[in-house]
Amino acid sequence: VQLQASGGGSVQAGGSLRLSCTTSRGTLNRYGVAWFRQTPGKEREFVAHIPYTAETTNYADSVKGRFAISRDNAKNTVFLQMNILKPEDTAVYYCAARVLGVGAYSNDKYYTYWGQGTLVTVSS
Repeated sequence: VQLQASGGGSVQAGGSLRLSCTTSRGTLNRYGVAWFRQTPGKEREFVAHIPYTAETTNYADSVKGRFAISRDNAKNTVFLQMNILKPEDTAVYYCAARVLGVGAYSNDKYYTYWGQGTLVTVSS
């Protein structure tokens, strides 16, 4: 599975962006998918997760109520809708896929496949 993240860009605080994660090879449909983000000098941080069934979604406290993760298995794509963006949301965002039910969804060590990252910059 080769992941590709896209949709990053520069916005002003309060604005919105939608990130997409898809595959050029293989399928995402059997995997739980998460978004993580990282800024220079900091650990990679969990943002949101959606299992392959999409029955539930999970979010970091810092993004609850502002971000929404969803998936379209027919299009082999996972989305991260980011609203009411803040300067502290500035980071490189990565999508990642993991084998179902293995390990904590918020722990990046349980994710096998990673996208290349897409930069989100939020200005005040």
